[in-house]
Amino acid sequence: MPASTKVVTSAGSSLAISAAVPATNTSTAYAALTWTPIAQITDLGSTGREYNLVSHQPLAERGVVQLKGSYTDGQKTVQAAYVPGDPGQVIVATALDDDAQYSFKETYQNGTVKYFQAQVTSAPVNVGGTDSITAVTVNLSIKSGSLITVQPA
Repeated sequence: MPASTKVVTSAGSSLAISAAVPATNTSTAYAALTWTPIAQITDLGSTGREYNLVSHQPLAERGVVQLKGSYTDGQKTVQAAYVPGDPGQVIVATALDDDAQYSFKETYQNGTVKYFQAQVTSAPVNVGGTDSITAVTVNLSIKSGSLITVQPA
């Protein structure tokens, strides 16, 4: 079966963070960074480009013309169990109060890697009820043009 049609589960996927940004926006430059895994991720959320819709309404044609306009590489929400001493979660907490871009490395079960830069825009902790795991929801604003996907060989 060709690799492009093989279905995989999310099990075994991970997320790592680096306070550094790559010298160039290439997979080689990202791979050279020092990565710190973020512990206890339960949901990596969605990653991908989002285009704004541009509408044009020419009077003579009555119909609306819709085209893709500018894009952003989007927002991402990551869920994790809250582990205050985890080195990756410590870097996330530092990034929350920093205006700088941080680098992220998403690794999927099948070996696909997605690199991107983002700002941590929020990281609230949810204590929940008696039978809940204390969790953190990390919201990332991905820097447009920084997303690189590396497919496994």
